Amino acid sequence: MAGKNLLEGKRILIVDDEPDVLETLEDLLPMGQITTASSFKEAKNRLESEAFDLTILDIMGVAGYDLLKIAVDRNATAVMLTARALGPQNVKKTFKEGAAYYIPKEEMIHIETHLNDILEAQQTGQNTWGNWFKRMSAYCEKNFKPGWQKEDKIFLGEVSLPLTRILLKS
Repeated sequence: MAGKNLLEGKRILIVDDEPDVLETLEDLLPMGQITTASSFKEAKNRLESEAFDLTILDIMGVAGYDLLKIAVDRNATAVMLTARALGPQNVKKTFKEGAAYYIPKEEMIHIETHLNDILEAQQTGQNTWGNWFKRMSAYCEKNFKPGWQKEDKIFLGEVSLPLTRILLKS
C-alpha cells in the first residue's frame, strides 16, 4: 500500500473460534496492537473493558452479530469476517447493524488493504461501504447471483444507489 499505513499503532481486537485464523490475521497485521479472543465471552469482556480502534469479528462460532452490537455501542469500528455466512442477506445485515465492512475469509489475505480503506474513509468523512463496493463488487457478482443488491429496496436505497453515483463520478 502506497503512502502511510493508517493501521500503525491501532488497537485491533480479532475474534474468531479458529486458532489458525487468529494466527494468520496477527501475522498479516504486525503494525497494529493486536488482541485476540476465541469465544463470545472472552470478546465481550475485552470489548467492555478495553478500548479498540477496530474489531474483526467472525460471524459464526462466536455470535459475531451480538458482538457487533457491543462494538458499535463502544464506538469500535467493526469488520465482519466469515467463511460460512456468505450471501447477500449477511452483507445487508452487516451494513444495517452498523459494521464498516464485510469480508469473506478467503479474502482475508487483503485485510491490511481493507482496514486501511476503512480508516481512510473515516478520516475523509466518506462512507466505508464505498470502498467495500469498489473492492468487493466483482467477488459478490461472482459468488452471489448477478444483481444481488437490487433485491432489497431498502439496501438498494441506503447503500447501493448513493454509492453507485459516487463510484460513477470517480
